Amino acid sequence: MMATLKSKKSLNFLTHFLHHRSPGFNYSTTRTLEPLAFEEVRSSSEKPCTSTAFVLHGLLESGRYWHSFSRNLASSLSNSSSSSEWRMVLVDLRNHGISADIKGLDPPHDVFNAAKDLANLVKSHGWSWPDVVIGHSMGGKVALQFAQSCSRGDYGESAVWPKQLWALDSVPGDVKLETIDEVEKVLKTLQSLPSSFPSRKWLVNHMIDLGFCKPTAEWISNYLKKSGEQEIWSFNPEGAIQMFDSYWESSYWSLLEHPPKGMEINIVVAEKSGCWEPDVIQRLESLDSQKGSGSEGEVSLHVLPNSGHWLHVDNPKGLLQIVAPKIASLSALMHSYSSRDSS
Repeated sequence: MMATLKSKKSLNFLTHFLHHRSPGFNYSTTRTLEPLAFEEVRSSSEKPCTSTAFVLHGLLESGRYWHSFSRNLASSLSNSSSSSEWRMVLVDLRNHGISADIKGLDPPHDVFNAAKDLANLVKSHGWSWPDVVIGHSMGGKVALQFAQSCSRGDYGESAVWPKQLWALDSVPGDVKLETIDEVEKVLKTLQSLPSSFPSRKWLVNHMIDLGFCKPTAEWISNYLKKSGEQEIWSFNPEGAIQMFDSYWESSYWSLLEHPPKGMEINIVVAEKSGCWEPDVIQRLESLDSQKGSGSEGEVSLHVLPNSGHWLHVDNPKGLLQIVAPKIASLSALMHSYSSRDSS
């Protein structure tokens, strides 16, 4: 399955952002602000919700970047079963989106605390624990940390780990890229910039004056939001840098090698992504082949063709075709258990 996936060590990680840009969004929508900002997406407001999936974005983004895909996923799941109604909770992680303005999300700003924020979100609203957690890039590691902490009891005895976890183009171990310093250079530069700008065009020209190429400058300008007559960041630069460092340093191979019973961890590799080393792919293939004992959870490996790092933008239909059937089968299994218990 992975034979056609070639190593791209020399590929600059920054090109993921430059050539596979996510669209910009207006952040004027009012959403719940404590303890994290979030938005709910459902296929119908009339049916009672039976299952929940958390959707976690990547670095510098927000939950709204996943609105279209989540809406299509909820609709697909609703069409596949009349007995289930999924609620997609699109979360703004700490230092990102509307959550960047929330007070009380104290440092350290790392993957561990970003996952803990999810647990606090569940507890503060009295929700059931999510059945599925889907995370892209940095959000993928937050999802892995959330699952690991649930299984270890970090969130208390009431915590229930997700039945399915999706890490979308998110390398589960520490990542060593020769050109990662360039990404850090961009983020460090953001710290030195003013907190507000007269216009997006001004920021683009200023970044070019600092020595960055125009595509990089335009990419950075995608993460501005309007505030009165000024443009401001839609994320907290200092906190985002800390989360970026934690993301690359964190490793979850121990979780993948011994997932808790009843959990399926799905790793989706974008075919044209440059994040993946051959030894990492081989290790994941080995874990994928070890299914069937039943004493532990399972790891499944998927490859999304014709896609770079932004899977939901480059090939949303293909991603939906991978994710939706898996979650639909989970819905059927959960319904079967529910029917059996009620009888």
